[in-house]
Amino acid sequence: MKAKRQKHSGTFKAKVAIEALQERETLSELSKKFGIHPNQITRWKKEFLERAPQLFEKTHPDDKEEKDIEKLYVKIGHLEMEREFLKKKLKETGSVSNRLQMVDRQEDLSIRCQCNLVSVNRGSFYYKPLSETEDNLKVMRLMGEHYLKHPAEGVLRIRDFLMALGIIANHKRIRRLLRLMGLMAIYPKKNLSKLGQAKYIRPYLLKGLKIDHPNHVWAIDITYIPMPKGFLYLTAIIDVYSRYVVGWGISNSLDASCSLNVTKEAILIHGKPEIINSDQGSQFTCNDWIEYLEKEDIKISMDGKGRAIDNIFIERFWRSVKYDYVYIKVPSDGLDLYQGLKEYMDYYNNELCHQGIDHQIPANRYYQAA
Repeated sequence: MKAKRQKHSGTFKAKVAIEALQERETLSELSKKFGIHPNQITRWKKEFLERAPQLFEKTHPDDKEEKDIEKLYVKIGHLEMEREFLKKKLKETGSVSNRLQMVDRQEDLSIRCQCNLVSVNRGSFYYKPLSETEDNLKVMRLMGEHYLKHPAEGVLRIRDFLMALGIIANHKRIRRLLRLMGLMAIYPKKNLSKLGQAKYIRPYLLKGLKIDHPNHVWAIDITYIPMPKGFLYLTAIIDVYSRYVVGWGISNSLDASCSLNVTKEAILIHGKPEIINSDQGSQFTCNDWIEYLEKEDIKISMDGKGRAIDNIFIERFWRSVKYDYVYIKVPSDGLDLYQGLKEYMDYYNNELCHQGIDHQIPANRYYQAA
């Protein structure tokens, strides 16, 4: 049977080599004493002598290397300070959704490192929201159609409406779905005239204003679009004077970025309006929205809380879109919805005569007066 090869530690080898160097015992005696072959002792002795000078070599870096290392430490300190500054400012000014969009799987940096740099939880990057059930989507569609006809009915009346159709749903479920759809009943509320407490709320500027030319006032809003397997949100901007739709877009979330992108694209194509009117939704009472419009020197107008009639122009447009297209054609997916809306917007802008503007076509009124 083949003998197992022995393994010796560095300390043991050094001890054997030192005793061999003392020349007090023969190789045979050392071999018997330590239980190793004489040739092995000779090899360790020779290796010890060859490596001994390295222990006394100058290992410390010279002055130039020390200065270079000191400069590197200073640079690392500056970079760390700059990184912390950028992380702090990014967290203060950018929304979580915008910061999550900066994280890219294709980058060399790990997901953990990227999430840390933009100050977001790594779980938020991997989170995938669950879609609503088929029953909830059916209920949401019925509530959306009912709301267009009866916008003053709240949770309890809608519960009774659904019950009459044989659908049992408690008030908590109905309230959650209405909030998800961005719908709220019109009803008298407490005095909300003290708007100064809300940082981003602006006053309503259209009362008594004579709107007599294109790009004088734009109105923007978001509405819920039911889909077979979920829902999407439609953002649109309408020129109040001509009823011309200057911009629109669809999104699967209520993030402020969608409204802002639609506005930027509309301004790029049609120029800046003097005033933009919106409701007091979270998409319009945020830093990104207010900062951009003020930078562009555009006056900001907002409806009174719960006063849908303040933005009646675009509310009427939502009714037209849903009854003339969405509820009739029932788009199968987002691409089908986009193509259908594109065709409808073209029809609405360039062919449909509007009673509110003396039966004129919006495109004719917009471009003739521009």
